[in-house]
Amino acid sequence: MKAIKILLVDDDLKNSMLLKRFIEAEDYEVTYAGNGRTGLGLYDEIHPDLILLDINMPELDGFEVARIIRKTDKRVIIFFLTDRTDKVDRLHGFSLKGNDYIPKPFYPEELIAKIDERFESRTISQDIEYHLADTLFRPNLSSLTYRGETHSLSVRQTEILQMLAENIGQPVERDTILGQIWGDASYSNSLALNVQITYIRRLLTDPRLSIISIKKKGYILVAR
Repeated sequence: MKAIKILLVDDDLKNSMLLKRFIEAEDYEVTYAGNGRTGLGLYDEIHPDLILLDINMPELDGFEVARIIRKTDKRVIIFFLTDRTDKVDRLHGFSLKGNDYIPKPFYPEELIAKIDERFESRTISQDIEYHLADTLFRPNLSSLTYRGETHSLSVRQTEILQMLAENIGQPVERDTILGQIWGDASYSNSLALNVQITYIRRLLTDPRLSIISIKKKGYILVAR
């Protein structure tokens, strides 16, 4: 099986080397960059499956690195690893299509669990297609196709939409989504879910397809 490639971009060399060895012990392939500009260069070179991205760095900060990458790549997974925990920073990270926002300090085991879950979900989604009204949803490609036009979803958006598609016409509780995808129903994760639902709705251009909110309860994917 091809090794999953991870790009770790963080200017804290000592802790990064410890984290790199920990992740490599789990059979992931890890490349390290000590600043944002070097990270961008290595991103172009190795085409990683996942980027672990610090925010406060010399040369280019993590937000700018993510912004540049997302101009051309909507599918690479981005985890922000940072001590910037304010709500404004977290929401900005998700607005840049970050897939997770992990506050420092964190347990390496927690990060490994999130990485394992992320790539397990890709395997589970393989070869499944959903015909939703006039839209074709392919989770394994993280894509929505309507009348010949295809939109790319982030991995997190794909996971949310797949949960809704599996229960089309039926309510899916917010806490169920948060528990399965984020791991808990904390306030910050709840805000992140709101943001991701907004992005998914923008990508559902099929007028026969919509996500209906049930106040303080959850969501229903409706096909007319």
